[in-house]
Amino acid sequence: MNNLRAIKAQSSIYLQFQNKNKPKRFKKGWMQGIVLTMVLALIAGIISEFPFFSVMGVMIISILLGMSWKGAMDVPNDYTIGITFSSKILLRAGIILMGLRLNIEQIIAAGFSIVLTDVIVVTFTLIFMIYLGKLLSIDPHLSALIAVGTAVCGAAAIVAVAPLIGAKKEFTAISVAFIAIIGTIVTIFYTFLYPVLGLDSYEYGLLAGATLHELAHVIAAATPGGDVSSDTAILVKLGRVALLIPVAIILGLFFNKKNPSVPTQKKKFKDLPIPWFIFGFLIMCLINTFGILSTTITQMLIALSIFLLSMAMAGLGLGMNFSEFKNLKGKVLITGASGSIALIILGFFLLKM
Repeated sequence: MNNLRAIKAQSSIYLQFQNKNKPKRFKKGWMQGIVLTMVLALIAGIISEFPFFSVMGVMIISILLGMSWKGAMDVPNDYTIGITFSSKILLRAGIILMGLRLNIEQIIAAGFSIVLTDVIVVTFTLIFMIYLGKLLSIDPHLSALIAVGTAVCGAAAIVAVAPLIGAKKEFTAISVAFIAIIGTIVTIFYTFLYPVLGLDSYEYGLLAGATLHELAHVIAAATPGGDVSSDTAILVKLGRVALLIPVAIILGLFFNKKNPSVPTQKKKFKDLPIPWFIFGFLIMCLINTFGILSTTITQMLIALSIFLLSMAMAGLGLGMNFSEFKNLKGKVLITGASGSIALIILGFFLLKM
């Protein structure tokens, strides 16, 4: 009996010690995750200076280094929070600073054609993939999530739309995993295909911005095409991201009308799926337009944005888990892959127009 009490006492002390040190371990893991993405981004920058690898660009090299590290060394769970910070928060910070490369006149000049392209891409992809999912007897919630992730902006769109249509948590997880994996594969494929596509920088940027899934994928794939390609791709992709708001509202109304038994929660303004970082990007464009910052500071901030984006790409690679493909059924793979291929074909068709 005394031994049992002693064991309980020791267990209690151990648990208290663990809880007391949890914040310290959390902070340490957060820093280690960020430092790991920073080191991989630095190495990617060095590698990208070599002739063969310069074609790939620093972004793709960062993704590949992250995937290689994940496969060879694995990543401690404590690092996850820091890696996520790099792949999410630093990605958006890098995109905001990237606005310093553009001015409002450029955006206005390209405005109508970009908006038209984005509306066509998003509308076609949603209708095609949801209808294909229906033909293959896939749960409509799952096909809608994969469709919105492909059409709009990857995982962010999936997470925003899922609660609005009453999707199960496992459907959200499956959709996010699929979009992350298939998007990365297509991104790497684009990079190696770029030299033989016969497209100029603007056309390649338009193709990447209109057809790739995540913002990270678009930025990584467009980099080999130079500044014109990157700027065009970002503008086109941000147009698709902005369409998240009407798409989320329309899908929410459609599914709630179709399933009136699903309880609807009253949404506050702060709960709307508004991609706020777009406004930061536009503010940077205004700053560049009016020449508020000196050329030296502007160039330094643009260089910082590239480095932050490289860290984000490394985080994306470190977060990849191809074993999650095992959880995907054949019909889901067919729907997602077919939607991605159809979107790419549409992208080439729009270039001809």
